[in-house]
Amino acid sequence: MIIVQTPLRVSFLGGGTDFEDFYLNHGGAVLSTAIDKYAFVVMKERFDDMIYVNYSKKEIVSNVDDLEHELVREAMKMAGVEKGVEISTFVDVREGTGLGSSSSITVGLLQSLYAYKGEAETAGTLARQACQIEVDILGKPMGRQDQYIAAYGNMRFITFSREGISAEKVVLSKEGKTKLSERLMLFFTKRTRRSGEILAEQKANIAERVEVLKEMTKLAYQGREAITRETFDELGEMLHKGWQLKRQLASKISNSDLDEMYQAALNSGAVGGKITGAGGGGFLLLYAPAQRRDDIRSALWGLEEIPLRFEADGTKVIFDYRRS
Repeated sequence: MIIVQTPLRVSFLGGGTDFEDFYLNHGGAVLSTAIDKYAFVVMKERFDDMIYVNYSKKEIVSNVDDLEHELVREAMKMAGVEKGVEISTFVDVREGTGLGSSSSITVGLLQSLYAYKGEAETAGTLARQACQIEVDILGKPMGRQDQYIAAYGNMRFITFSREGISAEKVVLSKEGKTKLSERLMLFFTKRTRRSGEILAEQKANIAERVEVLKEMTKLAYQGREAITRETFDELGEMLHKGWQLKRQLASKISNSDLDEMYQAALNSGAVGGKITGAGGGGFLLLYAPAQRRDDIRSALWGLEEIPLRFEADGTKVIFDYRRS
């Protein structure tokens, strides 16, 4: 049995600039961090050539091409494992909450399949192949940030250009990480959404939103500098500005209910924030002074707060019976 743990993520700034239609012409940048919420992939060898896949449903097939779970199907084909396995996937949060779970599952699947073969692939290879599966093969209307933060982990400044994609570690002291995490709050809005529709509109709007996206790229660079200087209040202000820009990218990124939640948080002392992921629901990320956190909790009474801590590691094998 092999168990792989892959972190989910929170993206601070620059989301949307990682679409090829934008960054191949203008360059993009995203400031993102892995968090201590995870996708798990459990894989074991079967005694026959059948394929069993367990997620929200159970599939039993004899041919990999017959799998309905498209991420498992394409990851198996890419890794060259096409029979005789049982794969189960689990995620700490529900689908459609904007923490990058689908990409974490894809990266984790690839990691587990290569480990099953006794091979070790680099984080860069896992990220590139996960992008190939989700964007190129399956044609999902999405950018290419989530796969990289899932593979590499830590806090990363990810840049996108014609020359390629790089994931630079953002250096922050232990004390700085503690201070920043103490100022971040994450609330579940009780709303989930399918990101495909929002992202498809966002992708279609890119040509008309180039200047907005350029400003979002600039904010990501400024956010990296604020974090490395540990001037975290500046980051909070940038989150607010970035959210106002992001809301212009597609019509369903926000709505009246989400706007009311965000305004209530601002009125109670939050400096800035955003809806995570594609928007439309999921989690509300806030930056707030420590002394105003209880006021914000009262204002958002009824919403579940999720503790947020940074995760240093990317995808990794946490159990392999062959070495235990």
